Formats: sequence, C-alpha cells, structure tokens
Amino acid sequence: MVMAKSRFLSTTKSAWREFVGDSKIKVLPSTAPFRGYGAEGIQHDLIAGVNVALLALPQAMAYAAVAGVDIVYGIVSTIIAAVIGTFFAASRFTVFGPTNATAFMIYSFFVTYPALLAQEGELMPVLSLMIGLVMIVGGFLRAADLGQYISRSVIVGYLAGAAILIMIGQVKHLFGVSLIPEGGSVADTPKSLFSMVWRLIHTLPQVSWEPLILGCVTIAAYLWLSRKFAKLPVFGMVLVVSSALCFVLSYWLPGFAEMARYQSFAPGDLIPSVPDISAESYADMFAPLFGLALAVAFLASLEGSMMSKSLASRCGDKVDVNQDLYGLGVANVACAIGGGMPSSASLTRSVLNYESGARTAVAGAMGAVICLIGALALSSLVAWIPKASLAALVIGVAVSLINRKNIRICLGATKSDAITLIVTFASTMVMPLHVAIFVGVATSVILYLRKAARPELVEYDFTEEGNLAKSEKRRIPAISIVHVEGDLFFAAAELFRNQVQRTLHDENLKVIILRLRNARNLDATSVMALADLVKEVNRAERFLLVSGTTIDVYKVLKNSGMVEVIGRENIFPGSPENPNLATRNALMRAQELLGTKEADIQIFIDKNKSRSDRE
Repeated sequence: MVMAKSRFLSTTKSAWREFVGDSKIKVLPSTAPFRGYGAEGIQHDLIAGVNVALLALPQAMAYAAVAGVDIVYGIVSTIIAAVIGTFFAASRFTVFGPTNATAFMIYSFFVTYPALLAQEGELMPVLSLMIGLVMIVGGFLRAADLGQYISRSVIVGYLAGAAILIMIGQVKHLFGVSLIPEGGSVADTPKSLFSMVWRLIHTLPQVSWEPLILGCVTIAAYLWLSRKFAKLPVFGMVLVVSSALCFVLSYWLPGFAEMARYQSFAPGDLIPSVPDISAESYADMFAPLFGLALAVAFLASLEGSMMSKSLASRCGDKVDVNQDLYGLGVANVACAIGGGMPSSASLTRSVLNYESGARTAVAGAMGAVICLIGALALSSLVAWIPKASLAALVIGVAVSLINRKNIRICLGATKSDAITLIVTFASTMVMPLHVAIFVGVATSVILYLRKAARPELVEYDFTEEGNLAKSEKRRIPAISIVHVEGDLFFAAAELFRNQVQRTLHDENLKVIILRLRNARNLDATSVMALADLVKEVNRAERFLLVSGTTIDVYKVLKNSGMVEVIGRENIFPGSPENPNLATRNALMRAQELLGTKEADIQIFIDKNKSRSDRE
C-alpha cells in the first residue's frame, strides 16, 4: 500500500513537472521592448500609436454599446489592456482591448439571465477578474497550445453567426425603436435571434426614418472607404462625419435633433475604482458567471493565438501564445481593478498597428496614452454622437466577420469541416453564444475522434523466409498474431476490445499475440479494456501475450500495474535493431505454452536494407 502510494505521488509529480515545468512564463513585467530603444523607434511607434488611437477610441465606445454597458467601460479597458499588454505579452503588434465577438458573447449571456441583466454594468469588473484569473492559470498550463487542435471551422462558423446576431441587435438603433415592449422591463429583452427579429417586425409601424437614413448612409460610407483606404482610421473618420451631419441636419429637420444619443461622461469617470468583490451579494453570482468567464477566455485565447501567429508570420517573429495568454490575463485583472470590461486581442487594431509601421510593443502603450488624452479632451462631445451612427459602424465591422472565402473552404474541404461549420453556426442562432462555441468545439472533437479512434487489427504470420506478413490462414491454427496499428487512446478502447473479442471467437485459437509495435497513445481506458481482455482470456483457459511494446507503451503498462496482470514472462519489448525479434520470442513462448514445436522459427535480417526499410 505504501509502495503504491509512493509510486502514485512520484508519477503525479513527474507528470506535473513535465506538463508545467517548461511553461517558461515570464511572471514579472518585461522591459524587453525598451532595450536599445532610440529616436527612430519612438517615431515609428508614435505614428502607429496615433493611428491605433484614432480607431481604438470609437471602437471602445462601440463595443461597450454592443455589450450593453456604459461606454466608459469600453474606454477604460481599451486604455488599461493596451498598456499592460506592452509589459506582459510576447507579441510586438497585438493590441489588447474589447472586441466585437467577446462583447456580444457577454451581451448574449446577460439577456438570458434577467436577474443579472439589471446589474450587468457593476458585474463587468467581477467578470473581467474571473476571466483574467482563468487566463493566467491557462498560461501556466500552456492551454493556448490546445488552440491548434480546434478546427478553424468552429471559429469561422461562430464568427459568422455572431456577426448576424450583432447586426440584428443593432438594427433597433437604426429603426429608432426599443425592443422592450411598452410597460415592460429590462428582463423582457428578446433573448434569441428569432425573438429579436419578431420584435423588430412588430416595431415596424414605429420606425423613424431619420435614424434609418443616417445609419444606411453611415454603413455605405464605412464599407466603401474601408475598401479604398484600408490603412486610414476609417471607423473614427466616418463616426465624426456622421455625427457632424446629424448635427447640421438637426437645424432644419427636428427628427434629427430628437435622435437618441449617448450620455457624456466626466474625466473623473475614467479614474480607476477598485470594485468591492468581497460583497456578499456577489457570492451567488460567481457560479453563473464562471461559465461565461471560461467561454470568453477560450474565445479570447483563440483570437489572440490566431492574431499573434498571423502577424508573426509576416514579420518573422517567434510566437509564444502562452505568454500572450498570460499577458492578456494580467490585462483583464488590471481592467477589473480599473472598473472596465473584459478584453481580448483586437484584429482590426493589431493589423492597423503593424501596417502603420510599429517597431515594438511600446506602440500599443503609446496608442493607449493617446486614447486616454482623446477621451479626456472629448468627453463632453460624446453627447453629440447619435446611437444610429455608432450602430451603423458596428454593423459595418460585423460584416467583415463573415469571411465568405473561409466559409467556402470549410464547406468544401471535408464532411467533418462542413458539419462542424453548420452545427456551430446553427448553435449561435438558437443558443447563448457562450454555449454555442463549446457546442461547436464538441462537434469538432467528436468528429475527429470518430476518424482517429479506428485502430487497425490485422492477423500476421511468419513466412517460410522468416518475415512477418498478412495472412488469411494461420499456419498454426492455435496461435494468432494480431498486429495493432493506430491510436489506442480512450476513444478507441471499445473498438479495440470488440475487434480482439471477435478474434477470440475461433474455437481453435488458444494463444493470441498482440503486436503493439505501431500502437500509440495507450491510456487508462485502453489499459482497462486490455485488463478485461486478459480476464476473459484467462477465464476461457487461453493465453494472451504482448510483443513489440515501445518504451512509452511499456511505461504505461508498468505504471498501471498491467505488467503483473499480463505476466512479465508474457510481455516482449520491441527491439529497434530487429522489429520482428519480439514477435518471434512471443511465438516461441506461445508454442511453449501449447507444448508444441510445430514451426521452426527463424528471423532473417537483410543487412543491405536500412533500419527504416526494415521497420
């Protein structure tokens, strides 16, 4: 008992060191961006910072509006996340802050919880803190590496569905109507695509033509200018022109003067205010918020990984997605302390930062400082921004999330990709987004496991020349050599057991030799299936031998206690120099068990062939 406990603790410590020990996360702030920093670097970073700030400030307000919170939350997060990212993340060009996809995921969650919807604003810092802690832990556990195992079809389908929901959600501002029924409360907000569309149809008689015209003109201008002048801060430019146009038209047309606008804020509203998360009222909210925190952290991790890899491939930088995840986690904790909303890696701002000539990560911090200056200077002018103008720009950005080229690729590549895309997209239409993305991931994983979990079992026999070859008829009817090819992880365990059991149905069979030379990824589930087979074989007074085990497979058998169950004398480790030697020894053991010497076993090695040829 003591030895088993000691072995368990030793194995656990070894696995933990192997999994976490080489994470190489830089916990403290890094000064690397400032080393060798000169006038030329400052000039390029400052230009990039100005361009990013011109885009970041209006986007901060827009994404806060998408999330359904006051625009101050978006501005605070944009500033804090970009500064913190400079010192903790690894990527030079990735700019942190609120994004369209994560903002609407947050909104989608809160509308499904009417009891929390009224407190959404005050819960933002708490949510940011939870997301940040999840990301920090994920960085140490190298969770960002798992992104490479998630099919891109999930992301393409999710972004397409989220884009449609974002656009439908902003149409109310273009119509100048409210989706809450007359006399209703915030809890009566539509909670799905179909309910939103149905409510919009019911509001058609109350549609105001002024915000609709202004919104349509704004969308058209944004989409056209974005194609013609992609490097310019088109978002901010169009917002200023649209707001000015509304101001001018309000002198002649009263409807433009009565359009819904955002409330201005005082510079003091941007001063960090640490939320009191120790309040007892927050205790009951951690459980429902934790699922949302996991979903936002997962989506933000994927966004950040794709962004950093894309930009790194264009400039030849080394990618460290786990350090970026850790940095984003610290940034979200800082946003929580500052009273902001959750942040992710912004696609549009990061690309603009790179294309504007940024040299170091300092460009992101410069952009944040300029954004802060702009917010303080223009705080009183926010009241002149029509909600229809900002909603139109949000719709314009959402259009870019629907990548028709990637959708065609996913639909045409394989059936698994097509199914994953369709299921993920359909899930976003009928479920909250924080649930839909995991439905898409689960679909992708299940379809992958269906393909991967199919080990091939083929009966082999020795030829007269001493080589192993596939055989339809055994020379020794009582002995079967079963070659296992493929993965033997948990998803394949049942199939593996069933296939071996079919072999055991032969009444003449007395000994089965499992040849595991090409078997991979043996895990606990497969080991338990193997243990069941050993019991069944022993109960039937037959024998099971194992040959050709690799070092990794033998280690699993030893650590799980299966070596004693099978019998050390019945396991024959593989030999790199002679792949068939273990099977020959197993066959000799089988004949010994049967008390026969029916076949003279010889193994011939062609020394003229390379080892790879022999294997």
